[in-house]
Amino acid sequence: MATHQGRCIGVDGESYDEFNYYIYNEFNVQMINIIAAVAKNRAIGFQNKLLYWLPNDLKRFKSLTTGNTIVMGRKTFESLPKGALPNRRNIVVSRSVSKLPGCDVFPSLNEALAHCSDQEDVYIIGGASIYEQSLPLADRLCLTEINDIPHEADAFFPDYSAWKEVWRETHDKDEKHHQQYAFVDYVI
Repeated sequence: MATHQGRCIGVDGESYDEFNYYIYNEFNVQMINIIAAVAKNRAIGFQNKLLYWLPNDLKRFKSLTTGNTIVMGRKTFESLPKGALPNRRNIVVSRSVSKLPGCDVFPSLNEALAHCSDQEDVYIIGGASIYEQSLPLADRLCLTEINDIPHEADAFFPDYSAWKEVWRETHDKDEKHHQQYAFVDYVI
């Protein structure tokens, strides 16, 4: 897990180092995480493309998901420029396709998760339908909250207002990031 510049705030208001703050389930059961970049109105995409290009968000995504299992819908897989992401187990949920290069394919989210071992950390990476289905099953949300409302969006993250914020790292605009954003983790 990479450390990012910024301030990490725990629920008690204290600053934390990322390495010390993350506590994984002591029972070693499967951890289901949802990772997404969401605008202020919960928009996540338009015409099967991400809304924002934030290099630090991409670095965080890579840091959290590398060496773990990622689960996505078929359209999300098709939006990846080079297909299956390296150094991860790629699972695609699709009712219309049964084989994709570098991926395990299952017809439902429940079947996909049933084929994950209790030793795997699973990251749900989209799209909107898969997020909606997985939200009630998830242990943690790893969100990048972008301080912006896009002009156009056709995919939205489900309502997560019932979740409890446990960590936040804020970032201002800079030469590579044209919006303010925060990395925020939630638990139910």
